[in-house]
Amino acid sequence: MSGKTPILEARNLTKHFPVKRGIFAKTLGVVRAVDSVNFSISPGQTLGLVGESGCGKTTTAKLVLRLEEPTGGALHFEGQEIGGLGGNDLKQYRRAVQAVFQDPFASLNPRMRVDAIISEPLITHERLPAAEVAKRVRSVIDLVGLPERAASRFPHEFSGGQRQRIAIARSLTLSPKLVVLDEPVSALDVSIRAQILNLLRDLQAQLGLSYLFIAHDLAAVAHMSHTIAVMYLGQIVEIGDAATVATRPRHPYTQALFAAALPSHPSEQRDELVLAGEVPSPLNPPAACRFHPRCPHVMARCSSEEPVLREHDSRRVACHLYSAPA
Repeated sequence: MSGKTPILEARNLTKHFPVKRGIFAKTLGVVRAVDSVNFSISPGQTLGLVGESGCGKTTTAKLVLRLEEPTGGALHFEGQEIGGLGGNDLKQYRRAVQAVFQDPFASLNPRMRVDAIISEPLITHERLPAAEVAKRVRSVIDLVGLPERAASRFPHEFSGGQRQRIAIARSLTLSPKLVVLDEPVSALDVSIRAQILNLLRDLQAQLGLSYLFIAHDLAAVAHMSHTIAVMYLGQIVEIGDAATVATRPRHPYTQALFAAALPSHPSEQRDELVLAGEVPSPLNPPAACRFHPRCPHVMARCSSEEPVLREHDSRRVACHLYSAPA
């Protein structure tokens, strides 16, 4: 990661959801969706966030987008904490941080023409003459590789990949600095995914965008990211340079994730790792190391002593395999 001031930094970011039941809404416990997470994204860089379903990736995205408020910790955008933002400052933050979601079939209003869909953020955030709005719409349509005539058509007239291009265009209308990409290609045909990923990389190079890239597709994460953070049950268990984490994973969970991914070449040899059991409930996570009930390298201290992220082999990893006993 570069030495510039991060565009986004999470400091002990935490989100717990109380679980209530009964007519008196008695609190039974809390779901620890995100638990003291630390990461940063530098200008023009991509942080890839990976992990199984339910590990806290999407909750992290919602915290960044201010769709959820943190239980603890803080998010800093260009050095300023966003938790206390209100009024015009909050409006400026929402302009600067945009999102592209998983399903282009659900995220576009089927009753609106493409020009109205793309211009909606502009109309919400700015007072511009109609001619200027139309000019901005034409510009972003061209940026994402769609023909100008697309502006007058409806979403159902486009393929899935084209709809995601429309969603990307909408996210760019306010000239954001950070775009949250929440599973942006998982709903698309395999043949289309590479086109959308390459478009996103080209846009990043051209516009200097920063991305928070959330995906199950590990090959896509490795292709897109400068840094990879691996989440398990609300915690980051490994974080470092993308190529380093993808090719030399150190945490047993990261090793299992990447061993389960398809090899990049038929001749590539992989150690086959199989994870036992299901992901435990975030309502009642295992004590100490949350991964220990499924870990092939489990030791006695793993169930009594929580590992912390430490520097090891050019990345940070939270695993007792790489730390001396206390």
